[in-house]
Amino acid sequence: MDEVGWAMVKTEIKNAPRCEACREGVAPPIPISMAFQPIVDTRMGSVYAYEALVRGLNQEPAGVILRQVNAQNRYAFDQSCRVKAIELASRLGLVETGAKLSINFMPGAVYSPAACIQLTLRTAAALDFPTDRLIFEVTEVEEVTDRGHLLGIVEEYRRQGFQVALDDLGSGYSGLNLLADLAPNMVKMDMALTRSLEERPAAAAIVLKLRELCDGLGITLVAEGVETVAEFEALRRAGVHLMQGYLLARPAFEALSGFTMPVP
Repeated sequence: MDEVGWAMVKTEIKNAPRCEACREGVAPPIPISMAFQPIVDTRMGSVYAYEALVRGLNQEPAGVILRQVNAQNRYAFDQSCRVKAIELASRLGLVETGAKLSINFMPGAVYSPAACIQLTLRTAAALDFPTDRLIFEVTEVEEVTDRGHLLGIVEEYRRQGFQVALDDLGSGYSGLNLLADLAPNMVKMDMALTRSLEERPAAAAIVLKLRELCDGLGITLVAEGVETVAEFEALRRAGVHLMQGYLLARPAFEALSGFTMPVP
């Protein structure tokens, strides 16, 4: 996005209607910070994006934090995660790296897509963080009972210039019907497909066809949970080049880590 386009976005943000929470701010209901794990473009040898992963202030894992989220604090938690991810990524210099920032969001925490996105937009504008560098990953899709509401969120996010990712494809309710309805910019394969891929011919065939499907639809495909060199090589044979996992880099607490390309 050029400077003129970004200036227009800032003007739209300033004039947009805001709900009460967006006007007054949202107090984090749980003390949180973020770790960042790279999504690596293995063909280019560069970081495509950093995923922001919620952590406690003492590096408590995501599970410990998410167990404290309930219906009463879900909205404030979701909003505070977005703000924290953008603020910390900006302070760490993510924009200067050329990478994108991927943020998980809970569809059930979004009441009005146009109103609930305003705090995110204001945070990005205040920090000069271009909105076209933000990816929002749909999480907890099994809890979404109103498919139309989810589609409305995705439509509004696209209108704002964000990219949208469907996480954990192949797990739970993240199936082909949801893929067809959302038409996301990015799909992240569930790590169960990645695991021991080199030993599972049927899984390898599915990954190959999924990559071909995504190519045909103009969707970026990411393999999660890559932990071994054999998995890495099997994914590359299937034409999957964007990967995330411990083999390449572990999440770094309040830091943007590099990555290590495996030696075959």
